[in-house]
Amino acid sequence: MDRDAVLAEFRAAGALLEGHFLLSSGLHSPLYLQCARVLMDPARAARLCAALAERVRATLGQRIDLVVSPAMGGVVVGYEMARQLGVPGIFTERVDGSFALRRGFSIEPGAHVLMVEDVVTTGLSSRECIACITQNGGTVVGGASLIDRSNGTADIGVPLIALAQLDVPSYPADALPPALAALPAVKPGSRSLT
Repeated sequence: MDRDAVLAEFRAAGALLEGHFLLSSGLHSPLYLQCARVLMDPARAARLCAALAERVRATLGQRIDLVVSPAMGGVVVGYEMARQLGVPGIFTERVDGSFALRRGFSIEPGAHVLMVEDVVTTGLSSRECIACITQNGGTVVGGASLIDRSNGTADIGVPLIALAQLDVPSYPADALPPALAALPAVKPGSRSLT
């Protein structure tokens, strides 16, 4: 599945939004990818994650024992990636501002773990999830996401495999282009800013 086919899936789901968006990172952007909408169709989620799993296998070429994703945005894509790879999938949750394992989840010491996100923008959530995995005994062999909004510039500390890379501008609040500043900002994501 190439970049155009991936974006066609997002468009068909009404998940490729244009306007003025306040991202979880605190940055502002004229484009937002609402992965919850693209993943709400199980057949579409399976198509996208099958393509991503194939790319992960071809790129990493090593054993994966477990998929771990950060809640909230990574839960559905992490589950489907685990299903596609034939391994268990768990997720991390924020507890007092940091990712932690809850719900009886654990990681076998030395397990080869794939960290899976829906969208990577700055890589902060990915790095935080990876830190949690490492602190709990896992060996992170790579990361995967449906979309890499950084166009390959986000450094998560391990190889990042994405179905599509996009070069989407994002701006701090004090450096908005006039056309973007003229639009009201919308916060469509799942994480509130503090």
